[in-house]
Amino acid sequence: MLSDSHHASVDSPGEDLTARYYRGHHASGSRYGFTYGGVDRLRWFTARIGAGERILDIGCRDGTLTQRYLDGNDVVGIDIDAEALARAEAQHGIVGHQVNLNNAPIPAADESFDVVVAGEVLEHLQFPTAVVAEIRRVLRPGGRFLGSVPNAFRLRNRLTFLLGRDFETDPTHLHYFSPDMLRELLGQFRDLELGYAGGRFVAIHPRLMGSQLFWACRK
Repeated sequence: MLSDSHHASVDSPGEDLTARYYRGHHASGSRYGFTYGGVDRLRWFTARIGAGERILDIGCRDGTLTQRYLDGNDVVGIDIDAEALARAEAQHGIVGHQVNLNNAPIPAADESFDVVVAGEVLEHLQFPTAVVAEIRRVLRPGGRFLGSVPNAFRLRNRLTFLLGRDFETDPTHLHYFSPDMLRELLGQFRDLELGYAGGRFVAIHPRLMGSQLFWACRK
């Protein structure tokens, strides 16, 4: 169970520079109340989340998507942004805990969740392999890990790179993922399922045209 000592508090004296940066990043980009690719992400996640589940949503921000998992489930969120977590609690009643996963473990006991969701999170982390190991630790046997990352090696990005331009416009993205990279990262899980969404031409060639890369797997 997550400890109450990690509950969000805006402008906490213990808030580190990374947390402050993300708070400003979210506020300046009008990211509260908005989720990139939210409709596609919601479809992928909710199709694989049942009822009566204990769910951990990593990177829940202000609960814009997290609120959609609440019905019939016990949902806890963690995020680096204390302001976002305060909004999640005030607006949606979501229990949130401020954690910087770059330098702290998930504050939960082993095998304490049925589902862990990490939508558009792994690309922001310094050490995604360590965080994925933490996710596996807190999942119960047979528990599901659902997530998404930008499809970094889609055709549009490849062409932009060939033209000598940087295809990445988000300064908080530290890693790029391809399907093969994800398979390697999630190698300790089983029943891996990958999917693609986003972009006008995704149906033509999902791997090359999709802007988002989704996965679902089990411990």
